[in-house]
Amino acid sequence: MSELQRPTKVLVVEDEANLRLVLDKELARLGFETQVAADGEAALGQLEEAAVDVLLCDINMPRMDGLELLRRVRERANPPEVIMLTGYATVETAVEAMKIGAYDYLSKPYRITELEALIKQASEKRRLRVDNQRLRQQLARTSEMPEIISASEPMREILRLVERVAPSDASVLITGESGTGKELVANAIHRLSKRADASFIDLNCAAFQESLLESELFGYEAGAFSGAKGRKLGLFELADGGTLFLDEVTEMPAPLQSKLLRAIETRSFYRVGGVRKVSVNVRIVAATNRDPNVVTNDGSFRADLLYRINGFQISLPPLRERPEDIEPLATHLLKKLGGEDFEITPEALAALRAYYWPGNVRQLRNTLERAVLLANEGRITSADLPPEIVRHTSPVANSYGGAAASPGNFAPATASDSTPTPLREVERQQILHALEQTNWHRGKTAEILGISPSTLYRRLRDYNLERRPS
Repeated sequence: MSELQRPTKVLVVEDEANLRLVLDKELARLGFETQVAADGEAALGQLEEAAVDVLLCDINMPRMDGLELLRRVRERANPPEVIMLTGYATVETAVEAMKIGAYDYLSKPYRITELEALIKQASEKRRLRVDNQRLRQQLARTSEMPEIISASEPMREILRLVERVAPSDASVLITGESGTGKELVANAIHRLSKRADASFIDLNCAAFQESLLESELFGYEAGAFSGAKGRKLGLFELADGGTLFLDEVTEMPAPLQSKLLRAIETRSFYRVGGVRKVSVNVRIVAATNRDPNVVTNDGSFRADLLYRINGFQISLPPLRERPEDIEPLATHLLKKLGGEDFEITPEALAALRAYYWPGNVRQLRNTLERAVLLANEGRITSADLPPEIVRHTSPVANSYGGAAASPGNFAPATASDSTPTPLREVERQQILHALEQTNWHRGKTAEILGISPSTLYRRLRDYNLERRPS
């Protein structure tokens, strides 16, 4: 349901049980989506679990009165409009409530039609406030979009797809090798969406153990496990109303995949150790550097979860398939790394164009960062580039995100070889060669290969290279 079609969400905070029941039924009959709370503390608890548009609040209540609740609500980000209700109206309380930030003040007894009109007006004010924030965000985004630098036809098509899918609520799966800019595309989708005024929350699914990943996603309650001294909101809740970006989603442990599928399908979940269901409205954008068909066929990733996150797929081409992007990318990156004082010679630029870029844009950035440190008088020459780039070695390509191998680093196959070396073995040898170059320093090895550390760790596990051979 779109933002314009969905009913106004109203939270009724009233300590008198009969009046609370009457308001709940009457407002629901009028088409509002209602929740009720018996006091201020209960209301704050409900606001932590779901956002509302309008809060109807009695002033005289036990534990926390209406004015204190109003103060606490106004401290929240994007708070609901608050209408104060009381049977003990005085000028002083009315003035104080309006000063704190109440939308209006209604004395008991009141007609339900009067209350209905006031709720609609308050809801319209909040909608206008949200729309105004969204328009300001859209204006700000116009200067941010050039961050995706391209001159090639494949990337122009990618940007066209981004502009088409962004305004919808469809889940998006971004595929492509490591370093191609999947997170930039995810950010662009969020900035161009109707959720741009809300949060963009990102999570690398390969960076956490299973138990930690679950609490990061869904949060936990106090006492859920040793050390859980208080409630923690998960990333799903923090992204409510916005976008949750799941990077390297195909690395998610199998037991957690079913919980994620359930959360996406029902738009609700339980915190770790919780008994109350939490409802959210979150758009899912996911990314992977592995082939989705491969991971579903080998059983490491659920096919039904893939269908849920793959409402619209965007496949980013590797840098080697769009060489016309290398010069504008290099120019842009040099300005960010060294300022306006750096230039690159035609010979060095030709070497960059001729290279195969197994690590894609991330490797190009690392290369230029190194060159900026080595360059004399702001002039980058071929001597400032890594040897493998100057030699124009052409690594063997692999599918989605593995470290591509450079045959120039190994003894070439002879004419007597009856079959080519299997791709997995070429890749393994390339990783082993890079490890030896860095004395098995994993961070430096990932940098040389132009891949992320998490991708390197997976490859080390796959090829049984987690320990240095004795």
